[in-house]
Amino acid sequence: MPWQSIREPNTQRHDEPTPDIERSHYFSPSRFYCVETITAPCGVVIAWTKFHKSESPTNTLNFLESVYPTAESCPDYICIDKACLLLRTAISNGSWDRIWKHTTWFIVDSYHYINHRVGDYICRKWCNPAPLNGSAPNLVVVEKDKHGRSYYKRAFNTQACEQLNAWLGGFESILKRTTQGNFDWFLHSMLFYHSRYVMEKQMKRPYMEEEKDVESDFEDDT
Repeated sequence: MPWQSIREPNTQRHDEPTPDIERSHYFSPSRFYCVETITAPCGVVIAWTKFHKSESPTNTLNFLESVYPTAESCPDYICIDKACLLLRTAISNGSWDRIWKHTTWFIVDSYHYINHRVGDYICRKWCNPAPLNGSAPNLVVVEKDKHGRSYYKRAFNTQACEQLNAWLGGFESILKRTTQGNFDWFLHSMLFYHSRYVMEKQMKRPYMEEEKDVESDFEDDT
């Protein structure tokens, strides 16, 4: 329809500010811009919310502050595709010196990091998800392959949110036709189900590893 606005593609959408979209008409129903989730590296959903107009760094920082209100509750790392923008905004609005400087390191997830500008010094210096200069030993660990050769490996899964988004994409046709109340209920229920499934799977892992050890011992004895 001629009155429906068309969004222009943004080649650097993950390291450029997201503009607020102004409504020029009221011929179509209002929709939320996106759903924002906070997910642990294991896949458990910690929190979620809806952004009305844009996924701006300011909205994201406000959401993070609402989920982590105290310094003790803040995580050591926050991995997000717009980490460099988040860092710049936090410095400019004062929340960096007030909160995040003392608690948290903003890093870009490994998938989106390759699309960020190579010449962006702040992003490459402070938001690198796998620095090899020893500045973040908790992000990169040294493992050995089957030949005994050492290699670097990411210590955590930085794609947990992207994997969750891909899973939620299967329910898009249902969610986009629901009312606001049904949307909240359905999405919260599915995220609860997903988190419970992940936790049950994590609880079974030690038992599965123990079973493997028993089998290997049995093979050695025979």
